[in-house]
Amino acid sequence: MGSAVFFLLLFALIGSLIALRTFIDHLHRHLAEAEQISPVLSDQERLDLPSVAVVIPAYNEAENIQDCVNAVLKSSDSERLEVWVVDDQSSDETLTIVQAIPDPRLKVLAGKPRPAGEGWVGKNWACAQVTPLVTGEFLLFIDADVQIKRGAIETAVAVAQREQADLLTFWMTIVCGGWGEWLAQPIIASLFAAGYSFAEVCDPNSEAAFAVGPFMLFRRSAYEQIGGHRSVAREVVEDVQLGRRIKQHGLKLWYGLGSDMADVRMYRSIGALWEGWTKNWYIGTHRNLRLILYIAFVTVLVFTVPWLGLTIALINLFGSFNGWDSSLIMLALIAIVLQYDLRRLNQKFSNIPPRYWWLSGIGGVLVSAIAIASIIKTETGWGWTWRGRNLSS
Repeated sequence: MGSAVFFLLLFALIGSLIALRTFIDHLHRHLAEAEQISPVLSDQERLDLPSVAVVIPAYNEAENIQDCVNAVLKSSDSERLEVWVVDDQSSDETLTIVQAIPDPRLKVLAGKPRPAGEGWVGKNWACAQVTPLVTGEFLLFIDADVQIKRGAIETAVAVAQREQADLLTFWMTIVCGGWGEWLAQPIIASLFAAGYSFAEVCDPNSEAAFAVGPFMLFRRSAYEQIGGHRSVAREVVEDVQLGRRIKQHGLKLWYGLGSDMADVRMYRSIGALWEGWTKNWYIGTHRNLRLILYIAFVTVLVFTVPWLGLTIALINLFGSFNGWDSSLIMLALIAIVLQYDLRRLNQKFSNIPPRYWWLSGIGGVLVSAIAIASIIKTETGWGWTWRGRNLSS
C-alpha cells in the first residue's frame, strides 16, 4: 500500500469515527427527548373519547388494503369510529377488495379523476375529496401499508386530548422483509432520528416541523383552519408541509414514538423502495442541494468507509504486510463496533432489529445513491413518479 493510499484511508477512517460519534450523540439526545405512547387506557379515558374518523387513501393497494382496513376495524369496538377508504382511481382490485369487507363502520368512496390543470399530486386529492363527507371531532389519516394495533386509536386520541395537541404524529415499527428494505430502511430511519429533534419539533417557538405521513391525527377544527390537504395540493411531501402549517398557524404539534401502536411496511421490493424514497427526499430538504449532498457524504462516511477501509487493509495485509496496516484494521474495527451500537440505538426509534447490520457498508452506498437520484429526478422530471404517476406534470 502506497503512502498516499495509506494516509487517505487513515484520514477517512478517523473522519468516520468522528462522524459516528457525533451521529450517536445526536441519536442519544433526540431519543432522550422523545415521548413514547403505548395502547394502554383507563376505563374512564375510553368512556370520554370523542368521535374519530379514520381516512385511508388508496391507490393500487390490493396487496395491503384488506389487512390495513381489518386491523383498523379490529383495533376498536367503539361505535363512534368511522373508517373511510378512498380509492384514488386504482387500476388493480383495490376498490373491489374494500367493497367486500362487511362492517357497517366502513365507508368506501370511489375517487373522481384529478381536476385538470390544478397540479394535485400524491394522496392529497383523495384526502381532499373525502374530508367534507366525514364526521368526527378527530381525523386520522393513515397509509394503506399501516396496521394499527388494538387500542391504538383510542390511545392516540386520549393523548391528543390530554396534551391539547392539534396534530399528533409518531414513528411506528418499521417492518423489513426483502433485502432492499434491510439495506436501506435502518439507515434512513437513523438519519431521520438524528436529523430531527423531538423537542424542537414539539416546541411552538421553534421553526422545526415534521410529521409522519403513515399516522397523522388532526383535531378537525385545526385541520380545517390550516386548509387541509387542499392547502398542500401540489406538495409531494405533504405530511411535513401539513406539520409546518400547524405550527405556522400557532397550533400545537405533538411528535413522538409509538412502536407499540402500529406497524408499517413501506416498500415490498427494492424497486418500490427506490421509487418511493427518490420521489420525496430532495423535495423534503426544500431542494437544498448542499444539504442533500452533505447527507449523502455523511452516509457513506458513517456506514461505508469502515467496511471499505477494513477490506482494503486486509487485502493489503495478505499481500505485502506493512506495520501500518494493523492501525488501519484497528480503526476500522472500532468504527464497525460503533456501527453496531448505532443500529442497537436505532432500534429504540424504529423498532428495526439489528439483523444484517453487517451489510451497512452496502446499505450506505444504496442510500447515498437514492439521495443523488432524488436530486436528478426532481430537477429533471426524468423518472420522477409514484406508482407510475408522473409527479412533474
